[in-house]
Amino acid sequence: MAEPVESMLDHAAATCVHRGVQLTELRRQVLRLVLEAEQPIGAYALLDRLKASRAGAAPPTVYRALDFLLEQGLVHRVERLNAFVGCVEAASHPHDCDCAAEHDHPHQFLICSRCGGTEEISDPAVALALRRAAERAGFALARSTVEMEGLCARCRPEIAKIA
Repeated sequence: MAEPVESMLDHAAATCVHRGVQLTELRRQVLRLVLEAEQPIGAYALLDRLKASRAGAAPPTVYRALDFLLEQGLVHRVERLNAFVGCVEAASHPHDCDCAAEHDHPHQFLICSRCGGTEEISDPAVALALRRAAERAGFALARSTVEMEGLCARCRPEIAKIA
């Protein structure tokens, strides 16, 4: 992520204040770990990292923090990887993005099958196409997550050199 983590955490805290909820120190720590991870990170990897500063941390500690962060739209779950990434929109634009679950912004994930890198994109046209397709099928879409797998820009040239 391009923006410094501390600034993103401050934006996330401001978002929480704006919504009348609290980004506790523990939640902030878990969010920091997610934001600092170079790739999507699983709950148990988060727990291992959290134990460095909180020896008594247990799985429920991490899962409760992640549930809060998901509810507030500060992180996303990448289903295919069973892992979490920080929400680029919520962390960078605290009052411009109302990304809590009931107001989830359109987001899609590009997952590199070679290096595991994951990038969040937000293309409203994709969300609109999905909503219209669901409506044609008589389905009331509540929310959707699109996960696309392929090769990232860094890995594509490396594959071409091998071939």
